Amino acid sequence: MLTTERKGLILETLRREGRIVAKTFASQLALSEDTIRKDLREMAAEGLLARVHGGALPLSSPLPDFAARTGLAHGEKRALGRAAATLIEPGGTVFFDGGTTNAELIRALPETIAFTAITHSPTIAAEFERLKNVEVTLIGGRLYRHSMVAVGTDAALAIGAIRPDLFFMGATAATADAGFSTGDAEEASIKRLIARQSRDVWVLLTAEKVGLQSPFSIMPLAEATGVVLDAAVTESETAVFEQAGVLVRKTEALTASR
Repeated sequence: MLTTERKGLILETLRREGRIVAKTFASQLALSEDTIRKDLREMAAEGLLARVHGGALPLSSPLPDFAARTGLAHGEKRALGRAAATLIEPGGTVFFDGGTTNAELIRALPETIAFTAITHSPTIAAEFERLKNVEVTLIGGRLYRHSMVAVGTDAALAIGAIRPDLFFMGATAATADAGFSTGDAEEASIKRLIARQSRDVWVLLTAEKVGLQSPFSIMPLAEATGVVLDAAVTESETAVFEQAGVLVRKTEALTASR
C-alpha cells in the first residue's frame, strides 16, 4: 500500500471513529506499528491530526472570532451556565475566564447574589452590570482579541497576587492524553497561571469539545476540580473525566433533579 493511500485511510478512520490506535490500525492493515507511527508523526507535522500516546486524534476545528461565537450552540451554553451557577457561594471570590459560555453563566446568576468577581475579559466584566451586589475587578494587559482577554506580563503579575476560591476556566478541547487545551500559547499560559492560583477549577465544555485536541496544552484533566458537561456527552466520554478523578456535573442530571 502506498503512503498516500495509508494516510487517506488514516484520515477516513479519524472522521468515522474519532481516533486512531496505532497498534490496532497496523494490525488491520497487516503492517508494522512503526510504519503507522511514522505516518502519524508526519501527518501531525503537516497539521492533519493530533498525536497522542498510542495513536492520534482529530484536531479541533479553528474557532471563529469572538463575535461569531456568540451565536454558536446558544441553548447548550445557556444550560451549562445554569448548571455551573449553582457552584458559586455568596461571599466568595470567583475568577471568570473569557468566553461566551461563561457569559451565559453570569446571566444565570440571581440578581441578589453577592460575591467578588475577578476577570481579565472586558466583555465578561460588562456582563455584571445588572448584578449590583457583585464587586468586580478587571485585570488589564495586552488584549488578545480572538478571545477578548488580557494576556502578557502585566496580566500575569496581577494574577500572581490573587487567590480565588473558584476559577471557571475556558478550553477549546479536552482529551485524556492532552488534557485541556486551547489555540494560543500565551492564552494557555495565562489560564494555567490562574488555575494554579485558584483553590478550585471548573471547566464548562460543550459536547463538540470533548475528545478533541487543540495545539497548546493548558493542564492535565486531573488538575481540574470538575467539569460541567452537556447531556449529549456520552457515557464513555464522561468516564474519561471520572477516571482522572474529576467531578462531573451534567446538564441533564441537574435539570431532572429540579
